[in-house]
Amino acid sequence: MKTLRIGLAGNPNVGKSTVFNYLTGMHQHVGNWPGKTVEKSEGTDIIIHNGEKLELEIVDLPGNYNLSAKTLEEKVSIDYIVDESSDLIINVIDASNFERNMYLTLQLMELEANLVIALNMNKFARKKEYEIDSKKLSELLGVPVVEIEATDEVGIENLLDKVIETCKNPINSSDKLVYGYELKDHIQDIVNEVEKVPELADIPPKWVAIKLLENDEAITGRVQNSKNAAEILRASKKVKKHLQDVFNENSEEVLANARYGFIDGLVKEAVDKPAIEKPTTSDKIDKVVTNKILGIPIFLGIMFAAFELTFTLSSPLQNLIQYGFNILGAEIYVVLGHTFLSSFLVDGIIGGVGGVLVFLPLLFILFLVLSLLEDSGYLSRAAFVMDRVMHKLVGLHGKSFIPMVLGFGCCVPGVMATRTLDNDKDRLTTMLIIPFMSCSARLPVYALLTAAFFAAYQGLIIFALYVIGIIVAIIVALIFKKTLFKGLSTPFVMELPSYKLPSLKGVLIHTWERIVVFLKNAGTVIFVLSIVIWIFSSLPVGVSYGAKASLTGQIGTFIAPIFGPLGFGQWQPSIALIFGVFSKEVIVSTFTSLFGASGTIGVISALQSVFTPLSAFSFLIFVLLYTPCLATFATMKNETHSWKWPLFSMCVTLVVAYIISFVIYQGGLLLGFR
Repeated sequence: MKTLRIGLAGNPNVGKSTVFNYLTGMHQHVGNWPGKTVEKSEGTDIIIHNGEKLELEIVDLPGNYNLSAKTLEEKVSIDYIVDESSDLIINVIDASNFERNMYLTLQLMELEANLVIALNMNKFARKKEYEIDSKKLSELLGVPVVEIEATDEVGIENLLDKVIETCKNPINSSDKLVYGYELKDHIQDIVNEVEKVPELADIPPKWVAIKLLENDEAITGRVQNSKNAAEILRASKKVKKHLQDVFNENSEEVLANARYGFIDGLVKEAVDKPAIEKPTTSDKIDKVVTNKILGIPIFLGIMFAAFELTFTLSSPLQNLIQYGFNILGAEIYVVLGHTFLSSFLVDGIIGGVGGVLVFLPLLFILFLVLSLLEDSGYLSRAAFVMDRVMHKLVGLHGKSFIPMVLGFGCCVPGVMATRTLDNDKDRLTTMLIIPFMSCSARLPVYALLTAAFFAAYQGLIIFALYVIGIIVAIIVALIFKKTLFKGLSTPFVMELPSYKLPSLKGVLIHTWERIVVFLKNAGTVIFVLSIVIWIFSSLPVGVSYGAKASLTGQIGTFIAPIFGPLGFGQWQPSIALIFGVFSKEVIVSTFTSLFGASGTIGVISALQSVFTPLSAFSFLIFVLLYTPCLATFATMKNETHSWKWPLFSMCVTLVVAYIISFVIYQGGLLLGFR
């Protein structure tokens, strides 16, 4: 069986992920590129095409506007095309933003990629009264162009046919790339020298020449390490001087202008568009949702509605799962009696892991709602709206808000997403405030405590926690920018993709990917820690399970006085917070293990004997803000290549959590709350 290695390349928000999901289905996984922190999605599928069995190995390359090798994403894309022996690159293009997308296409052609262009979002282009002649475009570029609508799965089979055909009959996509004879001839002068060097034989020589004219550090460094470096660099310097003399511009500007000139020619030949473009539906919606006055209230309203919907829909399903675990626990006691083994199964496993799995419907619905908002294009607007606030108050731009939004799902990808920030100070500032974002692992803790003390206002309280996390993050970032990381942030132009109806398959895949992380955590970290909690709660031999005299109780009692001023100076919350450092869901499994597997009602009743409403809210604030989980801690270490910043983050989050919880609890007491 033959394997075809195919990369998906394109600008952000052009539908690459939708094409990827269609081609791979659920046969995909997410990981890091070897030696890099850039996340990659790859998947495989086995198909029968014209009687031949083929395995498709699909890699979704990072979304790029450029291939300058200045960012990790750009380097990964270049390395994949040049070094990893890919059979073909599918360049997904947003037809409604044709000119902007073509800049990357030309650079892929400069790389001599075996290319097929997937012209996507044609219905949006037609709404803007764009008519693109795909046949003419294919003739001009010398590569296949296939019209598709990824969200509707229209044209994907035609795309697949053309991909397989082009894999078997590769095309040098640079053949029809003409930037004018002046530039072409002088690029060839450099190419002639590059072709003499065996060490550079694995890189397209025209690409090397162009990158030298663009002063690309990676290519320049590679050339300098070659045997014929002096001749190549001499030729490059000569061409740069000639272009400066002829065009009165540096070589980088000359190349950029040549690309845009080529794109203008393509537009005149293959694209029919109105002289004056009419406002699109997206433009009309954006006048409201990105309004300076209405933008933030609308964002807050949407998030509040998302939480209310989540709790309303998930509650019956949670009760059903809890009912099932209650029956299972009761049956175990009937069969085994009240023995050491039954205690392990019921108090340890069902009480620990089961206590967390009860919240699976809650997380599923929340992830589903967030995926809908993300795939529809709204979350980009949220980042745009927050850009004004963050830039004025903190000196960070909206691009920093995108990793923060990812932190709502999990802080690990949020921390990794800071790699898209060009300014190191902005990157570190953003990385250090992401742990204040309310990740999904905290949601079961919120749900349990709010059910015990704020049942009538669950959605409102949890919404408030998310908002408090954002506010605290902004305040801490402001302090950092005034002290540790002084200086202006780099300018940022944010793209707002067209609104679109999310595909059901894409939304379900995004939701499933997040749920899988939760299930893996429940099956590994939470399972192991539930056993540890059970053992500690059962020892020394002879004590009642989960009693104050147990090891768990002794450790908790030793730590408890630290949290007394915060309102939860009992041993149970103290030990739960210690275990919660490993993973925040473990706080719930600690409570459910300690208070028995008698169902949510029994656990809630026990919590009400430990907390008051005021101390419960103080506890929730502490859980929101204190030390990130070990996975986030490790990711920070990998991203910064240092223990300094993860340890600093641990100290900062602990101090901030303690201070704010202290103020809330002591302030509440002064105001007469109990």
